[in-house]
Amino acid sequence: MDLSTISISSSLHSPFLHQPSLRPKAASLSGIFLRNNPPPLFSRLNRRPIAAAVQQSQNDEFVLEDVPHLTNFLPDLPSYPNPLHGSQAYSIVKNTFVSQEDVVAQNIVIRKDSPRGVHFRRAGPREKVYFKPEEVRACIVTCGGLCPGINTVIREIVCGLNNMYGVEDILGIEEGYRGFYSKNTVRLTPKVVNHIHKRGGTFLRTSRGGHDTQKIVDNIADRGINQVYIIGGDGTQRGAACIYEEARKRGLQVAVAGIPKTIDNDIAVIDKSFGFDTAVEEAQRAINAAHVEVESVENGVGIVKLMGRYSGFIAMFATLASRDVDCCLIPESPFYLEGRGGLYEFLEERLKENGHLVIVIAEGAGQEYVAAEVSAANEKDASGNRLLLDVGPWLSDKIKDHFTKTRKMPINMKYIDPTYMIRAIPSNASDNIYCTLLAHSAVHGAMAGYTGFTVGPVNSRHAYIPISRVTEKQKTVELTGRMWARLLASTDQPSFISSDLEGVVQDINSMNITSK
Repeated sequence: MDLSTISISSSLHSPFLHQPSLRPKAASLSGIFLRNNPPPLFSRLNRRPIAAAVQQSQNDEFVLEDVPHLTNFLPDLPSYPNPLHGSQAYSIVKNTFVSQEDVVAQNIVIRKDSPRGVHFRRAGPREKVYFKPEEVRACIVTCGGLCPGINTVIREIVCGLNNMYGVEDILGIEEGYRGFYSKNTVRLTPKVVNHIHKRGGTFLRTSRGGHDTQKIVDNIADRGINQVYIIGGDGTQRGAACIYEEARKRGLQVAVAGIPKTIDNDIAVIDKSFGFDTAVEEAQRAINAAHVEVESVENGVGIVKLMGRYSGFIAMFATLASRDVDCCLIPESPFYLEGRGGLYEFLEERLKENGHLVIVIAEGAGQEYVAAEVSAANEKDASGNRLLLDVGPWLSDKIKDHFTKTRKMPINMKYIDPTYMIRAIPSNASDNIYCTLLAHSAVHGAMAGYTGFTVGPVNSRHAYIPISRVTEKQKTVELTGRMWARLLASTDQPSFISSDLEGVVQDINSMNITSK
């Protein structure tokens, strides 16, 4: 059979065939080759012979966005039986190992005649591994800002490597990327990390910036490290991709696994980022405190500023969960203060109706208004993120001035900024479980020889995702989606979209990644 006619689904049966992190069409695979005589090829749907499956796959436009494998550039790398064969814990599992056929669909809601679309490899243990446990030297590094759950991920990588695979040589790289070449390391064992999930922050400490690919890979080679686990946001994951690429160029047997981290939940493709549930839960305390304060005084106005540099997910979900919020302002939704349908008009009506109100605002909202009134340089932090102006005090002052000076109406302003309190707390039960699954998925992937990948749930199934897919753009709230409509129905706030802003919103939505 001409290999140029074999659909992408047929490649799932070969552990040695791994497509680059592109988005190929189903029938554009000329030049692909199979190694080591794969087993007979069948349809993923009902085990039909591949000859019958080819047409089906071409019609369905099945696309596999695969992740790299060490055998792509080290073809003679030997494999070994997975130690989980003898695991007492995994012996009760009906299907201990994930099949090479198993993939996870990015879109699960499709119409009868629509393409099946993009799929990713399902995460989990494979029957063969490409590292002997006694030869593994792994390292873990945390980069960027704090987020609930980092310590849980660290703990579960260590315990997963040791308890499931018998790996004992695990290093912690201190203080971010620069720790590879300028800081000492700490040896990690299950005993050392046993209780770190009960506290916030990162046991390994962190920093922004400091990425020097050549120095980092030199250090990895000098230390004999062959598994690298990198916990961080989109900038950190771009750095992980550079480390993988340099290791590949040097022909190093080094598996690079990324665990995406952002409290803002703005990582593309995956359902949500770890720490997000904890952040939303903790934000309730601040919102509740603001509500108690304003309800106890005449004309009380409470403002709670939450995280959300470019994406307003925390503000949106916290507002929906609270039901005590009168207005939610996020970066994706432009708003204006004065005039018909503006914020001031809405606040006046709500105060007359209830005698108090609560506003939740994401830190990235209204930046254009603050910048117009405050002279500030367009500065960036060490991670390359634009430094935000403090919209919370600005909005507080604007509302206070409007009511006291323009409307001659005294108000009691209460402003709460719980940002660092939320970032620094330990993860809750839900996030602890989620962090465990992320860590174990990364460990299984690295031991199976995958590299240059990141992990996360796609439609509630954990998958191995090309790093480029989670860094190409940020996930943002879709202003024409059902979740934002639910919020507007809950708060009964206006959309703040005037005729001159409608085109801007449409442009923003056209660039956004749809939120669920």
